[in-house]
Amino acid sequence: MAASSRAQVLDLYRAMLRESKHFSAYNYRTYAVRRIRDAFRENKNVKDPVEIQALVNKAKRDLEIIRRQLCTCCLPSHLSEVIFLTTNLNSELPEGRSHVLMSRLTTVPG
Repeated sequence: MAASSRAQVLDLYRAMLRESKHFSAYNYRTYAVRRIRDAFRENKNVKDPVEIQALVNKAKRDLEIIRRQLCTCCLPSHLSEVIFLTTNLNSELPEGRSHVLMSRLTTVPG
């Protein structure tokens, strides 16, 4: 593995561990840390540059998922339910209707 690729993988590994340690629930936190460590250990002997790049891209997507999950778990419960509801309904509602639904539901006191 090239030095720059190795540095990129290590930075990604550290970032994923750092972000996953912010989960407030113990079970989520330990599961995420364990899965990250296991996945990186499982693939540490991969030599093919194309496969390495595919694994790096997957890890970047997973890091974004972790960050997104951390953002929604810190919201008050009524807001996180609204965000979940509107993201699931976006494809079913006419253009612009999800924003109206979101603004109505976010004004409800928590």
